[in-house]
Amino acid sequence: MARTVGFNQDQRDRWVASIAERLPPGTRVLDIGAGPCRYRSLFSHCDYRAQDFGQYRGTSNGLLKDGWTYGELDYVCDAIAIPVEDCVFDAVLCTEVLEHVPEPIQVLREIGRILKTGGRVFISAPLGSGLHQEPYHFYGGLTPHFYRRFLVESGFEVVSIEPNGRFFRLFLQEMHRAIGIIQLHRRYPRWHPVSWLLRIVGSYTAARWLAKQDDEIPVNEFTVGYHVEAVKSKGG
Repeated sequence: MARTVGFNQDQRDRWVASIAERLPPGTRVLDIGAGPCRYRSLFSHCDYRAQDFGQYRGTSNGLLKDGWTYGELDYVCDAIAIPVEDCVFDAVLCTEVLEHVPEPIQVLREIGRILKTGGRVFISAPLGSGLHQEPYHFYGGLTPHFYRRFLVESGFEVVSIEPNGRFFRLFLQEMHRAIGIIQLHRRYPRWHPVSWLLRIVGSYTAARWLAKQDDEIPVNEFTVGYHVEAVKSKGG
């Protein structure tokens, strides 16, 4: 149930794990916006480095509260000015970061600067999401058209842009969020019709059914976000 409803993080983690498996030992990898460095162990066979601006301290108000502890960072700096020479990394990982930087296009250009020709960048960012990690949430709605335009302008060839779930999985995620909000603010007896409704729509059976519809009826205009891979095609 947790994996079906929490597909967003689960599928992203699986995607990053698949990337790590593809990279040969000794690959120089930079994790931009690494935060707690949740993926460090996946790249233990690589020369892994972590970057973040290091100023977020968690969110204690609102629906999307979170605690925050940074991992071991190699570069505490702005993502548009990473203190390394040109063309030094073989791969860059940038997951759920671009919506949190004031100048995402400049970040793509900086990635183009620090990657070797033939190096690869792996990006994820939301298409639609609630406000999170405030006050450092500047953008939403990063589309395939954004990546195709600005990655190419930054010297990349786009390899793939894959949605992380489509309409029905997005609906499933937000339906369970809605159930949680209702249960937080309302108390219904078990026999109440609303209580029965919440149990039915929040059941494992309903979650599996919606996930199945997502696979069989792909509505591509709606998704929580994209997993993007691009290769640096121009020398820097």
